[in-house]
Amino acid sequence: MYSYERELAFFVVNFNMSKRDFDELTEKEKLFIRKEWENKVIFESTMTRNAALNAIANANRKKNSRFIELHKKKQEKADKEFNTAAIVLIRDMEEREGKGWVDEIYQANGLKRPE
Repeated sequence: MYSYERELAFFVVNFNMSKRDFDELTEKEKLFIRKEWENKVIFESTMTRNAALNAIANANRKKNSRFIELHKKKQEKADKEFNTAAIVLIRDMEEREGKGWVDEIYQANGLKRPE
């Protein structure tokens, strides 16, 4: 009972859709939109929960203990082909010109080369 009106109200309120736009959607499109909406709500509530738990854990942490990050940084995987090509290029350059380029980098940054 009132399923059309209830569904129309959902789309109008949440997606700012007109009745005409709503009527143009197929049932399959409506189902996909509802499912994505559900996924978005689940994701947002999970993130809110994680943020709240993280804030509580950080508020109750012991003195001088590390701050717990909400999002852990992941290191990107290295491009092996690029790195191999770069190593070959550097070794060729070192054979031709020596390792003076390393000294130039240290000098440009105002650092002393470690021994």
